[in-house]
Order: sequence, then C-alpha cells, then structure tokens
Amino acid sequence: MSVLTSIAQIDLRPKSGKTYFSIDREWREEFIYFLMVDRFHDNSTRIPINQSGRSLGIQAPDNKFYGGKIQGITRNLDYIAGLGCTAIWLSPIFENNAGAYHGYNISNYLDVDPNFGTKQDLIDLVDAAHNYKRNGKAFPIRIILDVVINHSGDNWAYPGDNEYKYIDDQQFSIDFWRRNDRPIPTELRKDYLYHRRGRITEQGWDRYPENQHGDVVSLKDYANDDDSAGSELINILIKSHCYWIREADIDGFRVDAVKHMGELACSRFCSNIREYAYSLGKRGFFLFGELAVSSDDIYDRYIGQNTSRQDNNKTVFFGLNSLLDFRLASGRYNDDNNAPLRDIIKGSKGPETLFNRIEAQRERALNRGEIGRYLVTFIDNHDDFWQPGGRFAAEASDAQVIAGIGFLLCSLGTPCIYYGTEQGFAGKGGDNHIREAMFDSATTAQNLLNTNCTIYQEISKIAQVMRATEPLRFGRMYYRQISGNGKDFGFPFGNSYTLAFSRITYGREVLVAYNVSNQNRNDFVIVDASIHKKGETMSFIYGKSGSVTVQEAPSGALYVQLNLRSHQFVILE
Repeated sequence: MSVLTSIAQIDLRPKSGKTYFSIDREWREEFIYFLMVDRFHDNSTRIPINQSGRSLGIQAPDNKFYGGKIQGITRNLDYIAGLGCTAIWLSPIFENNAGAYHGYNISNYLDVDPNFGTKQDLIDLVDAAHNYKRNGKAFPIRIILDVVINHSGDNWAYPGDNEYKYIDDQQFSIDFWRRNDRPIPTELRKDYLYHRRGRITEQGWDRYPENQHGDVVSLKDYANDDDSAGSELINILIKSHCYWIREADIDGFRVDAVKHMGELACSRFCSNIREYAYSLGKRGFFLFGELAVSSDDIYDRYIGQNTSRQDNNKTVFFGLNSLLDFRLASGRYNDDNNAPLRDIIKGSKGPETLFNRIEAQRERALNRGEIGRYLVTFIDNHDDFWQPGGRFAAEASDAQVIAGIGFLLCSLGTPCIYYGTEQGFAGKGGDNHIREAMFDSATTAQNLLNTNCTIYQEISKIAQVMRATEPLRFGRMYYRQISGNGKDFGFPFGNSYTLAFSRITYGREVLVAYNVSNQNRNDFVIVDASIHKKGETMSFIYGKSGSVTVQEAPSGALYVQLNLRSHQFVILE
C-alpha cells in the first residue's frame, strides 16, 4: 500500500464491490460514547474488575502517549454496547506531533497516528461496529471521528521560535517548518494558507476578528477566509476528510472549534462532506460542531430553522446538523438563571435555567420535539476550561451521576456520555486530570471496564427504556409543575424539589422525575389532561415498581403523587 503525501494521490471513487453503511435510525435516537483513544484500552488481555462501587481512573502522565489503541476499542465493543451506546465518538486519530496524545495537534491528515495503530485497524473497528450483534441480534454501532479543520498542529514556528500573541490583527511571518516532511498533505506547506496572527489572548476567545484569526495556543490557525486562499485551503481539507469516509466508511464528524472558523469555510466543508457521503449511498452523515459558548443568540445562527445569518445582505449558512449543547452543560457559572445542568442535578443551583433554556429553544424547530435533532447533549467531557469542578462525578453520589445521564437519555437531543463517567471517574484539575486511563499500562492484570458497577448498570437500564419507548426519542418536552398539597401547583425553585418533565407523542405521555433534594419527597406532579383520565394509573418503567393513580386537583388539573427517595430518578408511563 503506497503512503499518501498529497491530495493528488487520493482516489475518491467508491471502493469496488463495497456497499457503504447506511441505516434509517435517526441521530437523536443514538446514545454516543465519547472516548479518548489513548486512554480507553491498550489491547492487552486484561480481566475487568468486578465490583458494584465506582473506580478512580488511572492518572496518566501529562503530554505523553499512554498506550491506548484502536484495537483496544474493537475488542471491547461489548462493554460499550452493554452500556446501551449505539455510536462511538473517537478523539482525533490522525498522526499528531510528539506528545499530543489528545489528537488535536495534527501533522498528517492522511494517516492514523502510529501510537493508536494503523489505517487497517480503523477500518476493522468500523466494520466490527457496523456488524455488531448483541444477544444474537443486529446492533449496529456508528463511528464518529473528531476532526480538526480550524487549525493545524504546531507544524511551523514564528520568528526565533518565539511565542507571538494576537495584536491588532497584525500578520507575522513563518520562520521555519518544524519538519521537512510535514504537514501532510504537502499542499498545506504554503505560508498564505495560515493567518499567522499569533495566539488568541485571554480577552479574545469570543471577540472578532481575533477569535477567527488567532491561533488556539500553539496550534496554527488556517486562513479559511472567503478568498482564493481560503477556497484552496478548504478544498484540501474536504478531500483529505472525504478520503476517510471512502476508506473506512465513517458515519459522522464532530467538527472542532467551529466558532473560530470562517462561516463560509464551515458551510463548504460540511456541505461537501455530506454530499460526498450521499454519493457513496450513506444517508444521514452526521456533522455536529463544538461551539463552546452558552449564548442562545449564537446558537440560533447554527441550528434549527435559523441555520444562517445575514452579512451585508448576504445569507451565510453553517452546514452543521447539530451542536454540542454547551448551553445545557456549562451554562454560566455566575448566573443562577443560566446554571449548568451538573449544578442543578447536584442541587447547588435552582432549575430556572432549564425552564429558560426550553423557552429559548421553542422558536428554533417545528415543535417541542424536533429541536432534539439539533443538539448533542452532555454533562462533562475532556476539556477543563468550562468545568472548573472537574468531572461531573467529582463530589456527586452514584445516584446523582445516574440521574444526570438519565436526564440526557430522556430529554431532548442526542445524549452523549464521556468515557469513565459510567464508572464514576472523579478527576479534577487540568485537562489531563479529567482524561484518566481505563487501564494501567504498568500491568496487564485488570482494566476498569467494570460492567457490574452500579452506575454502569443503571445507565444501561435507562438506555434500554429509552430505546424501547418512542416518546423518549421523539416526543415533545414539557417541564411539569409540582405541588406539596395537591392544590397549589407551580414550577419548582430552590434546591429541594422534584424535577419532572414529560415527553409526549400523539396520545402518549412518558413522565420523568428526579428528587433533587437530600431528603425523601412526596410531591404531586401535573400530567396531561388530554391523555389521561382521573382514576387511571401510570406505571413505573424505571426506578421503582408498581404504579400511581391519576388524581384530579380542585382546579380540574390532573396529577400523580410521587414518593421518591433522596436523588431517586424514575420514569413512568
């Protein structure tokens, strides 16, 4: 097999005799497992630990490859599928510069980093995932690659190899390329394909033009503007990434740092990638972006009906299917009305942010259910800049972790779990502290892929309920008023209440409830009077056994009474 160094060598014709993978399952029906390839498994034969309690992840050295392999993922699909996950999002797997275990410092777009394995290993993983069977039945798993097209790796140096910072959009020169044979494809070895403005300053991450022209720390920003250089650049990146769809049958891309990209570049990349996937017979290729802000106004530009903005009387499109929902995950830490979901689940902030969020979303889609197409929801991930308290499980009980992921599985959007959360990993500190390994490279005795962990098992049960219960995937969503006496109802506040919402499809309501407080609660929760009648029952399908009776308030409203333990999460229909 020849080594590719140029896009001129790439053949994008469909592979002879190959039928490319395509299924009808919508992306909002998936449950995504996001893993750091270097930290998940190294492909050694290990016996998983067996305990009901949580584990602490293995702390890996910073800025070094620890040993995770693509083959280690392929060998452990049972673990990921057993959790209920139907898609896997891999951290970037292309060849990186030295020490960049995380994958975001790319030097070669046309090959897999040898620390992770080979191109064939990736092909084998995708094939095994697409053809995976669970309990003897087809259980296809989609594979998503994390792609970095806003910036290259640290492949060249400013004059004197000094750190240059952004100032007044001043452009600097390239002193030298760090390697004579990188970056690849070789077409990227042109000075004018880079903005060369120095690194973004602390005040510039959300300030134009600095946020689109500056470097992300040492990673060099591409000149992806609306001009001839930007067009040349994006065509190189499009062809380089289409290559991996053709070769490995990839199902989607998570597009890194989209707020730092030029809008036209984002749109052209996404649209051409989608069209190429269609040409192979792949339907529903998924492109979701990282937009690390929590502003509803900015969200509106990218998703739902408002997938464009006006610029000098021209319509600018973005081309993405969906966004990572930082509005839900990170919120604003100094704003009680826009607090992160993690703080609401732990009871340190009130629920107003959830009510505000759903109201802001109502104008973005056809109805309260369809907005789920446009959001990938999560509660923690691999970046510490937005989660100063560390992983979600840090200072959270098992029940709170289960409820947090349960909320994602049952609410609007495509739920995504960060690897290790299902084991209660509780790292805090810098990026590396929340990127723990699930194996110990010093021994081949055990790994932390513990299917008997209580958190893992309960998440698996909720995922099964979601998979079997149509309203939890497609239904409209309504937060429910509660009452302590069955007469006076209102939306909850404070940190001691039952948080409840309904997912509704035609003639069918599923009620989801979580006791936020540290005490048992016995609250009355509103249900839909057009679907239920007084005297009917709703049965628990997760979290408890038995049923509750639908009762009528003096106002005529219908409700059910829920007796829940502290931090108990339940689902009823």
